[in-house]
Amino acid sequence: MIPFEALITFFIASVLLGLAPGPDNIFVLTQSALHGKGAGLLVTLGLCTGLVVHTLAVALGVAVIFQVSAAAFTALKLVGAAYLVYLGWQAFRAASAPIPMTGNASPNRFKLYRRGIIMNVTNPKVSIFFLAFLPQFADPARGSVPLQVAMLGGVFILATLLVFGAVALLSGALGSWLNRSERIQRTLNRVAGTVFFGLALTLAMSRR
Repeated sequence: MIPFEALITFFIASVLLGLAPGPDNIFVLTQSALHGKGAGLLVTLGLCTGLVVHTLAVALGVAVIFQVSAAAFTALKLVGAAYLVYLGWQAFRAASAPIPMTGNASPNRFKLYRRGIIMNVTNPKVSIFFLAFLPQFADPARGSVPLQVAMLGGVFILATLLVFGAVALLSGALGSWLNRSERIQRTLNRVAGTVFFGLALTLAMSRR
């Protein structure tokens, strides 16, 4: 199987990749600032569940379809972009509506978890990234490649969980302070909406 030293190297690389600004950690940050650290942690769990799907896809060889098929790549990225536009529209709606004295109502737990899954699964670049990244650390001479890919995917998910969890906790603490002001709540929603629209545009214009 994969040597321990190679797993440590892969884990460090995964942490660094998780720290690099991108759609997923920005998504966690905005949700935590708007709805608290619990919301950010649920979104993080959803994103990591999406990574399980991508890991299995690469391990089973399904992800290669999105690398060689322009139609499949385009269809999935447009679904993801449309979902981000929907989230942005919802955020701007919340910013325009009167805010009750109890503050913004947080989406229920299932919706937050589901958001994270959809956000991750509908990004075809994650599948292609996994297809390019994970096999570099697998070696057929060490045994089953699908099993090695699954193990590497598990390590990557652990690194993502730690990094995004820290982002959720830090931005959630900041959000609980900011949410004391109704004006700041509206501003946060508008910022979140703008971020969602920007992410949707970036995803829609992405190429394989």
